[in-house]
Amino acid sequence: MKTLIYILSLVLVSSLCYAEIYRWRDDKGNVHFGDRPPKNVDNEKVKVKINTYENAEIVDNDASTTISTQPGSKQVVMYSTEWCGICKQAMQYFKRNSISYQEYDVEKSAKGKKDYAAMKGTGVPIILVGKKRMNGFNVNRFKQLYKGKS
Repeated sequence: MKTLIYILSLVLVSSLCYAEIYRWRDDKGNVHFGDRPPKNVDNEKVKVKINTYENAEIVDNDASTTISTQPGSKQVVMYSTEWCGICKQAMQYFKRNSISYQEYDVEKSAKGKKDYAAMKGTGVPIILVGKKRMNGFNVNRFKQLYKGKS
């Protein structure tokens, strides 16, 4: 019986966590977004794409791009956005551990936009150390990358 109650409560809680985003215009032509559109206006469901990496993976930077740091160097370059929480975690880690890094915002910096497109980026952060590239951020994986053991 306890198991049944537990499963039922999990189903109820998970259904509350699922939210949809809608877009609509008010009578003055202003666009609004929210999870509860007014009933008396036309609205459309907005498909939200979150473009941060969920898992950190280390790969060889594509040889077709010239974006990399010096092979064997400890120079760190990060491509990020202002709103990315994982990017902020990476920057905090770099600062706490006195790791110098160069950051390029892929939405605001011309170089960031250009490099991101050249690397065929699909999410942020992208972290480069030498010829290695980390998509996303994970402390343990970054330590391996930084020490050259990836």
